[in-house]
This record gives sequence, structure tokens and C-alpha cells, in this order.
Amino acid sequence: YRIGTRYLDEPILDNVKREAMQMPFLAELLRSDSIYLCHNITIHNLKPIASFLGMIGNPELGGLSVEEFKRRQGLHREAEVKAMLDVRDFIAKAHDTYGYPHFINDAGGSLCELDEPGVIEQLAEDTLILYLKPSDAMLNQTIERSLLEPKPMYYQNQFLDQVLPQYLAEQGLSTPEEIVPDDYFRWMFPRLVEHRLPRYQEIADRYGVVLDAERIDDIHGETEFLELICDALG
Repeated sequence: YRIGTRYLDEPILDNVKREAMQMPFLAELLRSDSIYLCHNITIHNLKPIASFLGMIGNPELGGLSVEEFKRRQGLHREAEVKAMLDVRDFIAKAHDTYGYPHFINDAGGSLCELDEPGVIEQLAEDTLILYLKPSDAMLNQTIERSLLEPKPMYYQNQFLDQVLPQYLAEQGLSTPEEIVPDDYFRWMFPRLVEHRLPRYQEIADRYGVVLDAERIDDIHGETEFLELICDALG
């Protein structure tokens, strides 16, 4: 939410305006300032961010070129780094303004991809990093949900440069412009999850603790949650 509303707000709206300007009726109204466009990003609706980030593939099917996709991924990375560094200020605001004694930073899965010096270290100073480690069954459920409703995500160029040629070869395609975007995402995402698992574990081993994600379903209040964390801390 913070990434989209604070740091990707302008790029998202610029992209929407470019699309709208291709329609003469809307273009005339925009040029005369008769209408304005805005997104409706909420905590439960991140589709404007996912739509902006897009996916590589056939432009006639809404796909992006590799270069444009990487550019937008770069913007997402910069935004996520800034959002994670904002956590320290938000902890202070939560306490000083609202009187909240505790603060939860629900970081995205792409946190492990940032590799930005100081980000994980600052989060570890200000928060206890919890890795909710999924079982195989839960992992499969997560993948299935993400395939049905993709969420915004960042992943490194190195990963893309590794899997994209593999996909083209397996599908017998000559160029990325031949890719059906949704088909590529369904093929790529499980591989991305597998790529990330050791990264999550490394962060938890160095800076945090590991919790069995399935145990979260048995929690019915703050006390039980804190007891679970205490057990993990030993």
C-alpha cells in the first residue's frame, strides 16, 4: 500500500493517462482539464500497482517489452526500499500519534530480493523479523491464489535473465514478443517461489526467527501470538 500510494503514485497515473490519451474522447477531456484520473489503491486492492508493473509478452495481449518491464521493476525496487526505510518513522508515529504500543510491518515477499545495504539491518534493529515458513501444502495454496489474482512483486534482473530464455526454449518461441503474458506468469511464479525460499531462510537465520505458518491458524488473540513468538525465541 505504501509503495503504491507514496512512491509509485505518479508512474501509475502517468501510465493510466497514456492509455486514456489513445481514446480521442478521453484525450480531449484530459487536455482541457475537464476530467482527472486517480487510482483507488487500498490495503485490500493493489491491482493498480500490479497492472502498472505488468508482465512480459505480446503487446497485443497487454504484454510489455523486456526493457520496459525491467524499467518498471526498477521503479518498484526503489519504492520498496524507501517504504521499508519508512518503517522506523511509522513506528514512531504509531506510538506518538495514536498511542499504539506495538507495530506490525507486513513486508512483501520481494523484501528478500532487494539486496539494498542497510535495509534488512535497519528492520532488524527496529523490529523482530518473523519468517512464517509454509508447509508444502500451504505453499501450493499460496501459489494457486497468486496465480488466480497476481499481486505486485519485484524480482531481480538476474532471475529474469535466467528463466526467460528457458521459457522461450521450452515453448519454442523466438522472441519475448510472442509470449502470452498470463501463460508466462503461471510458468514463472512457482520457480520464483522456489528461488526465494532459501533467501527467506537466510534472513531469518541471521536476523529473526522462524515460525511454522500453519500454527498461525490456531491463534485467537494477542496473548497466544506473543506466546508463539516466545516459543520460537526459546
